[in-house]
Amino acid sequence: MYAMERQQGIERILADEGRVSVVDLAQRFEVTTETIRRDLASLEEIGSLVRVHGGAVAKDDDSTNESSVLERVQQHGPAKRAIAVRALEALGTDFRGSVFIDAGTTAAAVADALSARVTAAPQGSRTRVEAVTHSLTIAPVLAVAEGISLTVIGGRIRGVTAAAVGAETVATIGRLRPDVAFIGANGISAGFGLSTPDPEEASVKAAIVRAARRVILVADSSKHDRELLVSFASLREIDVLVTDAEPSAELAADLADADVEVWIA
Repeated sequence: MYAMERQQGIERILADEGRVSVVDLAQRFEVTTETIRRDLASLEEIGSLVRVHGGAVAKDDDSTNESSVLERVQQHGPAKRAIAVRALEALGTDFRGSVFIDAGTTAAAVADALSARVTAAPQGSRTRVEAVTHSLTIAPVLAVAEGISLTVIGGRIRGVTAAAVGAETVATIGRLRPDVAFIGANGISAGFGLSTPDPEEASVKAAIVRAARRVILVADSSKHDRELLVSFASLREIDVLVTDAEPSAELAADLADADVEVWIA
């Protein structure tokens, strides 16, 4: 196979899967890893991809790229709903306490599932949940649910995520101690931990992680082995990862070393 044909094949795989690894490509094309690295370098030069540790990602999937909340709500919907239902098992059946729900579409699925769960409980046995969020898209879902008392954290609203950010938001979160936080991430990796493209979003997420007694990370498998611009927490700062597929061997090993439980939805 000529180099051009192989590189076109790499571009097709990248378009389908969003990320490629050097080792996997070498096996697929039956060439050496050095040959694949040269192919990736050539493709990066012409702007077809961005090289990352161990492989490459699509050009629009680099460390600063971030889709809007309206775009992301259409992606991985069934997986996010399954993750949300599984994540709520962390609360048990008779939970009475406080939860912080982060911004983001997977966290929004948690809010939807929590609202449905509380509303569906018999009137006499309905528990009271104190919920906190800084997301303008999640707040209305929680506000109308009987059995949920809602606090909305204010601040400057970031349009891409419809979430409050800034020093005021971080300071307010620092005065809270929720029992459980459901937090999202744009990337989770062995070496870099949890990451997101925006520094202000990272500051808010870091504050949530510090504040909560227990941290539940909800992230579908498209976030595995990704490293965005800003790390906001190490793996050791989370208690449970709820996802829809087994992590890679390297990530699984680091999660185990960090004593993180992995729940597959």
